[in-house]
Amino acid sequence: MDSETVTHQRRKRVEDILYSCGSVLVACSGGVDSILLAAVAARALGENAVAATAVSPSLASGELDDARAAAKAAGIRHIEVPTNELDNPEYAKNDTTRCFHCKTVAYSTFADLARSENIAVVVDGTNADDSGDFRPGRKAARDHGVRSPLAEAGMTKPEIRAWARELNLAVWDKPAAACLSSRVPYGSSVTLEKLQRIDKAEAALKAAGFTQCRVRDHDQVARIEIDPAEFPKLLEHREPLTTAIRQAGFAYITLDLQGFRSGSMNEVHSKG
Repeated sequence: MDSETVTHQRRKRVEDILYSCGSVLVACSGGVDSILLAAVAARALGENAVAATAVSPSLASGELDDARAAAKAAGIRHIEVPTNELDNPEYAKNDTTRCFHCKTVAYSTFADLARSENIAVVVDGTNADDSGDFRPGRKAARDHGVRSPLAEAGMTKPEIRAWARELNLAVWDKPAAACLSSRVPYGSSVTLEKLQRIDKAEAALKAAGFTQCRVRDHDQVARIEIDPAEFPKLLEHREPLTTAIRQAGFAYITLDLQGFRSGSMNEVHSKG
């Protein structure tokens, strides 16, 4: 069976899953996976599909604006709901179950919202490629009956981007993102102060043109991850970026010579 046929079958499977749900609330982070799912849900179910974004200090600047704009372009009603995961000491202490506690808060909130909106199923944008990473938040999804149509259909990230591009979704090539708490090493507590300085430092990098970047928070030290091909560009912007990142709240700034890689904080965990 050729790849085009496989992709077609997977797309149809996503649509069939959504149809079978009857009505869905799409957990929408503003990334390409959840926005693509929201767009397909809107086409399949019309007003029986809504999107919801959890708004908290761990959401990076610009992500909420992206979610709003993308939901509007996708033609789906968008609801913003505050979440307070920082109030949960199990989340704030930041051990390897942090993501589980974060997602528990989010999915509980979405489940309550779905009930109030008379919506049958909460769905998220988890895809088939996500199974290879350390993701304790998946247990929270299972605990709350959240379905993942893209993963269930076997949709990969490249297939999702291609589908989003065909649907003229502006986020089709948006770099992968993650909550700001993922920049804090396990065992170091997550605080509002840390999330704010990470957000400000990454905003400075993005303003300088680094779309795929992370600032890992090692207390006074900011460890920057960018594509190695962009190392020379970083040096060109060294002085203004040094000023901006120090003003964000870091005393020292380092460049990770391995470059950007998603989930790098899990490397220490996997070795342990």
